[in-house]
Amino acid sequence: MVLLLVVDLDPDLAALRPLGAFFVLRTIGGPAGASPPTLPTLAQVYENQGSDVYGNTMTFRVRKVAAALRAPEPRIAASIAHQGLAARLWSVALGCAVRYGRIPDLSPGRLRWDPDASAPDELWLDAVAPLRGDAATIADVVLHGHLVPLAATLHSEYRLASGLLWGNAGSALAGAARQLGHHPELSDRVRGLTAELLAHPLLAGTLDGTTLRRRSCCLYYRLPGGGVCGDCCFTRAPRSSPRGASG
Repeated sequence: MVLLLVVDLDPDLAALRPLGAFFVLRTIGGPAGASPPTLPTLAQVYENQGSDVYGNTMTFRVRKVAAALRAPEPRIAASIAHQGLAARLWSVALGCAVRYGRIPDLSPGRLRWDPDASAPDELWLDAVAPLRGDAATIADVVLHGHLVPLAATLHSEYRLASGLLWGNAGSALAGAARQLGHHPELSDRVRGLTAELLAHPLLAGTLDGTTLRRRSCCLYYRLPGGGVCGDCCFTRAPRSSPRGASG
């Protein structure tokens, strides 16, 4: 059993900064200043509410990813956008859990999202309210609070298969844990939390238990020059694949 020192969450979540930009979470009123008031909350994004600046925020993000990667189908860009947001949420939650022993309340209504920005400038937290840093709390906050409604939105709008979406979620979790594992003082705690989270019913079976290779494909190989990811279920890019077969 790994003993964990629990410390107070500071208002700026400064302990996340040494972990890298992907783990940093801006806080409103923090060192970078207040969040622009026009940014939608993730609760609004999941409900497909429009934004004065971006219109449909998720559509804007998917189009931005599609243009950057020259994606031949919107659903490919949607899958990659999904994995990116999932990775950010996992990174913040895991980073706080292992650095502080607690996580902030990351409820969708408290997180504002700029779909035109990249980490760490795309997510803003309205205030730091501490929660427990155990796997059950992280699952409740990230899986049920964010990834369930996000998956429902993307499945409805882009017909992404559930297996693909939960494979993305499992892969994003493993990727965040892998990065934290580069810090030896955090590795034991990270492994324990990750193992518990991957055993959750929503994630169980999404990755091979030994190799952590995923059992579905994120569709990255369909991009021009995309190839396969390091944890892909394919060892080489298929020459062709029926629509939806890799979900």
